[in-house]
Amino acid sequence: MKNILLKNGLIYNFEKDSYEKKDILIKDKKINQVSENLTATASDLEVIELNGAYVSPGIIDCHTHLGIIEECTGKIGQDNNETSESVTPQLNGIDGINPLDVSFEDAVRSGVTCVMSGPGSNNVVGGRNVAVKTYGRIIDKMIVKNPVGFKIALGENPLATYGVKEKAPVTRMGVAALIRDLFMRTEDYIARKEANKLEERDIKLEAVIPVIKGEIPLRVHAHRADDIVTAIRIAEEFNINKMVIEHGTEAHLIKEYIKEKNIPIAYGPLLTPRIKMELKARKYSNIVELVGEGITTALITDHPYNSIDCLRSIAAIAEGEGLSHKDALKAITINAAEILNCGDRLGKLEAGYDADIVVYDMEPLDIKSKVKYTIIDGIVVYDANEKRC
Repeated sequence: MKNILLKNGLIYNFEKDSYEKKDILIKDKKINQVSENLTATASDLEVIELNGAYVSPGIIDCHTHLGIIEECTGKIGQDNNETSESVTPQLNGIDGINPLDVSFEDAVRSGVTCVMSGPGSNNVVGGRNVAVKTYGRIIDKMIVKNPVGFKIALGENPLATYGVKEKAPVTRMGVAALIRDLFMRTEDYIARKEANKLEERDIKLEAVIPVIKGEIPLRVHAHRADDIVTAIRIAEEFNINKMVIEHGTEAHLIKEYIKEKNIPIAYGPLLTPRIKMELKARKYSNIVELVGEGITTALITDHPYNSIDCLRSIAAIAEGEGLSHKDALKAITINAAEILNCGDRLGKLEAGYDADIVVYDMEPLDIKSKVKYTIIDGIVVYDANEKRC
């Protein structure tokens, strides 16, 4: 693999709120240097002259079902909801993701270099999520972090899946009770395990242990404000200290409470019509309120409910609705990486970070801009000139 020197790119300086011309040296899959006037000396160095093109960190979507709801396949490729029962903590998203799904190519072409993918929201407890890079053929070699979260869902989705059939849960109280039951049984299981009194392992309860112990975040599908508050209540009952609110359509209505609890939000999707009651309050200006309150907020596509290649467009529209340019960029880079607990290696153009880089012909959030190059782990995986990825 060749090392790469990107020359004369315009990089956004988040502290100065302006673009600056810099060079980027990539070595061994990592960003080695970001500075002015870097010189190519090594014989194995490929120099790419950018001529003032814009450069950003790889874009990150921290909530998708990429590859687990496959495109162009119909029902047989929809592996996101194991609806044989409503509580399925034992599921691991990695086992359902097909990296050859065509949507991965869309991600690469649009500059999305990392996504969280995993189970859907029909089940009260869906299972574990995984963060992966978007280029490759073997999912195990694409992993950034696994698991990166544990999925539960409150509100309409589990009720519409099970309640309409008179199966638990039928009410929101039933949803909360099922979650509490699982967490209580896990606490008891941990106690027996630590006392060496386990007769046999339980695949479901084993999967919940990292959540109860605070090793991975509880990722909560919740649109309505009351469902968000219920999720916080349950987490506090079990001393769960890591949580992410997924979607958060009405989060702006209780933004002070969410800020007090220091809970981040993966907000969206925003391009969908309001096809269910929970989406009534959906609007782009909500994220402006959340960011203004100081809440760590990322924008998401929830692919395929918004296509993965729309993430940058969503950020551009949010900027048009009042989100600052800096915060719009952070919502698809720095904040998304932080929500995935990968902020030490993704989301920034700094030495030591993964060489996940996107080059554009115009400002990244200009709705007319196009991706010229996508680089993942130091490899040019998309070159617009060659029309390949």
